[in-house]
Amino acid sequence: MSQMLSIAKKELKAYFGSPMAAIFIGAFLLSTLFSFFWVETFFAGNSADIRPLFRWMPILMIFLAAALTMRQWSEEQKMGTLEILLTLPVRLSSLVLGKFCAVLALVGIALALTFGLPLTVSMMGNIDWGPVVGGYLGAMLMAAAYISIGLFVSSRTDNQIIALILTVLVCGFFYLIGSAGITGFMGNEAGEILRSLGAGSRFASIERGVIDLRDLLYYASLSALFLMLNGISLDRKRWSRGASTASYRRNVLLASLLIAANLLAANLWMNKVGSFRLDLTENREYSISTTTRDLIANLSEPLIMRGYFSEKTHPLLAPLVPRIRDLMTEYGIASGNRITVSFIDPRYDEELEAEANQLYGIKPVPFQVAGRYEASVVNSYFNILIKYGDQHVTLGFDDLIEVSPRKDGRLDVGLRNLEYDLTKSIKKVVYGFQSIATVFENISKELRLVSIITPASLPESLKEMPETVRKVADALTKESAGKLDFTMIDPEAEGVSPDELSRLYGVEPLAVSFFSPETFYMHLLLMIGDKSERIFLAGDMGEAEIRKEIEATLKRTSSGFLKTIGLWTPQMEMAPQMAMMQQAPRDQYQLFQSLLRENYNLEKVDLTSGRVPGDIDVLLVVAPQGLSDKERFSLDQYLMRGGSVVALAGNYLLDLSPYAQSLKIKKAEDGLTEMLSYYGITVEEALVMDSQNEPFPVPVERDLGGFIVREIQRVSYPYFVDVREDGMNPDNPVVATLPAVTMNWVSPVVIDQEKNKDRTVVTLLQSSEDSWTSTSIDIQPDFNRYQDMGFAKGDSFLRRPLAVSVQGTFSSYFSDQPDPRLESDDEIAQEERAAEGPVEGEAKKEAAVIPPEPFVKKSPDSARLIVVGSSEFINDTVIGISRSLGQDRFINSLEFLQNAIDWSVEDEELLVIRSRGSHARLLRPMSHREQSFWEWLNYGIALFALLVVSINGAMKRKREKPMELV
Repeated sequence: MSQMLSIAKKELKAYFGSPMAAIFIGAFLLSTLFSFFWVETFFAGNSADIRPLFRWMPILMIFLAAALTMRQWSEEQKMGTLEILLTLPVRLSSLVLGKFCAVLALVGIALALTFGLPLTVSMMGNIDWGPVVGGYLGAMLMAAAYISIGLFVSSRTDNQIIALILTVLVCGFFYLIGSAGITGFMGNEAGEILRSLGAGSRFASIERGVIDLRDLLYYASLSALFLMLNGISLDRKRWSRGASTASYRRNVLLASLLIAANLLAANLWMNKVGSFRLDLTENREYSISTTTRDLIANLSEPLIMRGYFSEKTHPLLAPLVPRIRDLMTEYGIASGNRITVSFIDPRYDEELEAEANQLYGIKPVPFQVAGRYEASVVNSYFNILIKYGDQHVTLGFDDLIEVSPRKDGRLDVGLRNLEYDLTKSIKKVVYGFQSIATVFENISKELRLVSIITPASLPESLKEMPETVRKVADALTKESAGKLDFTMIDPEAEGVSPDELSRLYGVEPLAVSFFSPETFYMHLLLMIGDKSERIFLAGDMGEAEIRKEIEATLKRTSSGFLKTIGLWTPQMEMAPQMAMMQQAPRDQYQLFQSLLRENYNLEKVDLTSGRVPGDIDVLLVVAPQGLSDKERFSLDQYLMRGGSVVALAGNYLLDLSPYAQSLKIKKAEDGLTEMLSYYGITVEEALVMDSQNEPFPVPVERDLGGFIVREIQRVSYPYFVDVREDGMNPDNPVVATLPAVTMNWVSPVVIDQEKNKDRTVVTLLQSSEDSWTSTSIDIQPDFNRYQDMGFAKGDSFLRRPLAVSVQGTFSSYFSDQPDPRLESDDEIAQEERAAEGPVEGEAKKEAAVIPPEPFVKKSPDSARLIVVGSSEFINDTVIGISRSLGQDRFINSLEFLQNAIDWSVEDEELLVIRSRGSHARLLRPMSHREQSFWEWLNYGIALFALLVVSINGAMKRKREKPMELV
């Protein structure tokens, strides 16, 4: 060890005693920083991600390692000092390892001088340190392999230039062998083998932040192999060529070949077995979560997870196949063999291909592959099948991958969130396969069905209701194997007071009709532990309808069924030209609907019937406008029954009418403003403007000497409020993991503290401190009058709530208003009674108009309401504009909506898994001057540190006496 350290110190002092180290390391630093800021355009990406630093590292490291190793043995041979070294009482291994450690230390210094980059990036945004640690560790491992190759090449020649060139060629070979340009010509199997042998592809795996034992073994094997060859190369210089050493030379050669073959076999074998890895990312986004493990551990039937991947596929998709295979294999291991994982290429099995095409709808997708001299179309499979019982889900490449363009025109293709996609599909097939009996088996809490009915005072049309409810309840009680307890309460017969019923169950007596003082009770409650859920009852319901309502409530409160979202969107205006051509207006809210259908059952609801169907788990209201009192009543009563409502209730909407010749907005009329205000949530009739905003392409007119030029500029647009992490509630799962959300044309949401004092209120989103409000609907910027951002700034600058969630007990908006379902019927009934004369007694009760559903005036504390001051952040037009600028900020906004729905249906599992996915960590807003400051600061830090290290090494060299070799 002491000999090795002495050699290493001698080499380091030799490097720093001359300008050689400073030149090589300085060139490396400048190339690294230039590629980070200029080639990868760090600030244009607006992401606090350090991985662009390592994107060019495999190539830059080749030249750095070659430059530092070219003189190690070549100079010794040229100067004639190698023979002296070989005759000294020093082990050959100490000589090789000493020089290896010296060069590795120099590379470590070069990498350490770039560490100011992640430090400064962390000051500009919230950085994930896992990929940083993985990137630097991978760079050191890759450098060790390149240095070993360089030392071996240097030992074979006394010419430094030849050593440099050969080292670059050999290291370049190991880099290129696993690159997409080579593996793209191969099939999946052959390409995977080449990627397992490529230094660059192995580095790409580590720099994600995942330390895989297979990658460590690869770099250790490559380093050990060439260090061994280096030792053998030096030892050969002491060999004679006579017959006496023939057997020794032959044995060394055979041993070398045997060791190399074993190392190659070990790497290929490890590539096939399950991986042993450490996930360093902050959210452990490349590992299976505890939530997923709990889900698959409770499977009662075998589940099939099958990957359909063609041997020949698109070069950008091929590197993703091993990662998919690894994670699917982990699912199989974690499930304890409950999940059968397999991978097939349908091209080689006609029966399986026919099964995939006919039963599961899996068909090959044509990909255009462009080579250097020709372009061709490849039909390949890139699908995953998940099957459980008679339920199945298929995932295609468009469900699994995400594509982001780079500034140089190339594309980065990666997996979207593979665990989330697989787990949500498993939930969908498992819960679609389960029956009501499974719900009873999985419920561990006390389960009671309580009927509160007064048979004596029921209107004549409802006389059969008590017996019908009893039959259904008795049948369910038998099916539950004693887990469901049914109780019938007759308040009149048992002498239970209305106050006691209100206190115990939260129910109120129902009026026979709006004009009648007579009341009755007809309520059905499902009690699960200390929670209660109201079940819809109506006079025309039979046993099948009542059972369906009870089962829907059981499934809604259970974690074992796919949730159903009821969606209400406004009717789009019909342009005269479209009416003449008999074309339907296009729905402007389609993209988010396609995303929701991936996780939930999505059903359009009609609120004009006066009620929301009982199987709806959460009601999503988008851009409420043109609502009648009866439609508002439907929403109000759904909330009163303990439902969850998500209202995207912005007061201003994008004007997409054919008469709008430019960018305009309009005020939403007849929406939910008054009803929400009654609940204690006021959506103000104003627009929030914020200096912290997302740019937007805006048509700008410029006067050039009398000529008006109209052009599109990407300008700061204060109506697109950019909500960052400091404007989100860190303790709420809806927004805790989102890096940013853009709210387009958003109104402030104000909470009435007095009305909400007994509820749980959370402000989800709020603007920055540099925000103000405007009541103008003129959203076109005027840069002639306001040069900074095209709009005048307001007077009051403060944070304003943009989205809130409220949970607790609500009072009905219609408590003190006429029942809108009966208004038209009551008018008809009055006319008929006026014509027929007065009616007394029972005849009066029979003549009364019976409401189709009991009117609930107070909700249980399980009711949930989310109000967002904007609906246009999910408008397809706005999303399309964001896409046209190459921005993916709209993904965060759509994820915010998905998280809100997950919270509303209490589906915490998917919410947790989605939050573990890879999110864009955005930089804080900065001016161009500040960006330039940070860039030049990094150049200055790196070069200053290099200067200090070089001067320090030279001074030490000057003070010390000439050092002996060992």
